[in-house]
Amino acid sequence: MCPTFGPLVVSSIMNLAAPHLAILSPAEGGVLAVLAGTDRPLSGREVARIGGQPKSTVARVLQRLVEHGVVDAREAGAGAALLYVLNREHLAAESLEALVTLRRRLIERLAGDLATWSVPPHHASLFGSTARGDGSTHSDIDLFLVRPVGVAADDPRWREQLDRLAARVERWTGNHASVAEVSLDDVARLARERPPVVTELTRDAITLLGPPTRQVFEGAVT
Repeated sequence: MCPTFGPLVVSSIMNLAAPHLAILSPAEGGVLAVLAGTDRPLSGREVARIGGQPKSTVARVLQRLVEHGVVDAREAGAGAALLYVLNREHLAAESLEALVTLRRRLIERLAGDLATWSVPPHHASLFGSTARGDGSTHSDIDLFLVRPVGVAADDPRWREQLDRLAARVERWTGNHASVAEVSLDDVARLARERPPVVTELTRDAITLLGPPTRQVFEGAVT
């Protein structure tokens, strides 16, 4: 008799602050993220400084990655420290690079989607933990959108665009999309009252479409 199983439950929520943790150790992922972000050869000290990791830990990781051929070590000169660069010809390099740059790819995909809207927002930005890069698997993808002049909150075209984007974000990442959308009048009120979310937006938000977030709020009070 064949065994009977219950329904398959799949947890697909992503830690966009450090998506590599699903496969790599924090140290390996951190080193690879630094090297994937540049074509310039870096010393071990530079990798440690940029990645915010102990030099001894980075040295061990770099040695292991060099042994596997994922990273190239180059002599900078007699007596100089070795320089390291991601070996992008390695068969694993493309997959590793894609893994450690997922947050950047999400930002690019969001901006690309917003650019196709038939009713484009006056402003759109990513904020919260995903923008700061300090979230977890339980973090929402926080989006802030300002409706253009003449578009009501219940405009069917506007609502359809918002709902579609929220659904796409969840399909892309597994994380819930939390969309805060306001009118220009609301922006002016928020700029006057300065609740904590305005400080967060002007400090951390990544602009996806339209003027920068700080400019949006500064312009609302002039």
